[in-house]
Amino acid sequence: MVSSLPPYSSAFFKAVLLALSALWFLPEMAFAKHAAITRHYKFDIKMQNVTRLCQTKSIVTVNGQFPGPRIIAREGDRLVIKVVNHVQYNVTLHWHGVRQLRSGWADGPAYITQCPIQTRQSYAYNFTITGQRGTLFWHAHISWLRVTLYGPIVILPKRHASYPFPQPFKEVPIIFGEWWKADTETIISQALQTGGAPNISDAYTINGLPGPSYNCSAKDTFKLKVKPGKTYLLRLINAALNDELFFRIANHTLTVVEADAVYVNPFKTQIVLISPGQTTNILLRAKSKVPSTTFAMLARPYATGPAAFDNTTTTGILEYEKSSSASNSTNKNKKLPLLKAALPKFNDSTFAMKFNKKIRSLANAKLPSNVPKKVDRRFFFTVGLGTLPCPQNQTCQGPNNTKLAASVNNVSFVQPNIALLQAHFFNKAKGVFTSDFPANPPIKFNYTGTQPSNIMVNNGTKVMVLPFNTSVELVMQDTSIIGAESHPLHLHGFNFFVVGQGIGNFNPNKDPAKFNLVDPAERNTVGVPSGGWVTIRFLADNPGVWFMHCHLEVHTSWGLKMAWIVDDGKGRKQKLPPPPSDLPKC
Repeated sequence: MVSSLPPYSSAFFKAVLLALSALWFLPEMAFAKHAAITRHYKFDIKMQNVTRLCQTKSIVTVNGQFPGPRIIAREGDRLVIKVVNHVQYNVTLHWHGVRQLRSGWADGPAYITQCPIQTRQSYAYNFTITGQRGTLFWHAHISWLRVTLYGPIVILPKRHASYPFPQPFKEVPIIFGEWWKADTETIISQALQTGGAPNISDAYTINGLPGPSYNCSAKDTFKLKVKPGKTYLLRLINAALNDELFFRIANHTLTVVEADAVYVNPFKTQIVLISPGQTTNILLRAKSKVPSTTFAMLARPYATGPAAFDNTTTTGILEYEKSSSASNSTNKNKKLPLLKAALPKFNDSTFAMKFNKKIRSLANAKLPSNVPKKVDRRFFFTVGLGTLPCPQNQTCQGPNNTKLAASVNNVSFVQPNIALLQAHFFNKAKGVFTSDFPANPPIKFNYTGTQPSNIMVNNGTKVMVLPFNTSVELVMQDTSIIGAESHPLHLHGFNFFVVGQGIGNFNPNKDPAKFNLVDPAERNTVGVPSGGWVTIRFLADNPGVWFMHCHLEVHTSWGLKMAWIVDDGKGRKQKLPPPPSDLPKC
């Protein structure tokens, strides 16, 4: 936290640091005396040499830290995060899962809500956390820079509000990442040029560390030390670029209590599935007696698509703290054995569907489920892969000399040169975007059956416009074009309710009867099942331009993205305010 705070006198600085550590370990001792306060952070984007897998490379970081600094706030607090760009790349940061009610200028996706922060420029992201508490995260939202630019956001409940589960002894963020030995900006730029799939990663990481299953990485292992009989809240975050992950702690049962910063009906599990963009809070109850072993904390990919993937496992170590008398005994330096455990097969889509269906809202009097019961607009979006023609006088590495692409309703999104939100706000859409995004696939086909003969997609910067307060039902259908695949879809600016999901083609006559309108999961990122569909509902009560995209970065690069425009409402608090004076220029 040190480098994320503004500079003050050392005495004051020490006091703030002490208060922050108290806030982290004992939420009830937080230093915020008032109901809501403004918290200031300074994020310097700078290059830092980091060594992993026996190789040193220069990576983009915040304040030289990898992973980046933790942001802590309480529900209702205002955050002002000044970002100063000291690197050669254009940068934006996104506060993933933060609702950004009437603060769309601070949302962060490049060329959607802002032009990027250029070298030697700065921008202050200014937003209030309204009606949210739990684990979210921040990450870069331009090109592939989020590979190293990410960190946790911990939103504590309002003062004197308790968790709807036993108060944990300690809270620990566990953030999964992905590591390449090579430069990722070069990798994606070459792939987009050749039309082929980008090179896969070399390792997964837990809190930036790959662990002992990788070459010369035993010293780079995350260790979690626990006291016997105590309960720990693990805040899991999947910040990996391109891979959904299974996670397990050997010989320990986990209790899922929150997903995407929304409390869930608690359930026990040995294994958690977490997609890029998702967060999951779990309770870990340590065994009552100190065992004579350490326990592996394992994460490895859930991969359903046709492409090659990094089929490796990252390992952390759970260690029990010995009592002082045991520590002084002769066995003090004895290395304990490491107990491992099995994870599902990499393509176990049955486990994935079962796990995701267990996630339900609490839906009680205190925390009701506000799923829209009536629907104003219904949409059906196909999501999947496709191809684009190879440019003249070039050889391409996609199928039959084409370029790999991805699309929503056969539209592969083309990034504009100025931000959509500016164009919309100042009524300058002409030449930037069109409002004719298709509400249904342009051609109907057997989406999960044999692929059609023409798999070419169309390019365009198209948006879907919604009047303020429209209640939306959206079916997202995977296709088998090039290969069926699970797609974690993320919607900016809203939480949505997952009312139904299934395998095969969505049946509009039969499937809606099975929708859960009582206690559906409330999320910001949901996996469209491989060869299946998912239905979500949300209320368009947040004016602005809101990005929706696959959180597998390679698919976003290929065009699996679109944007919703929510018009202003009539009331003063239903309108988007003008942009801040320091909004970056293109």
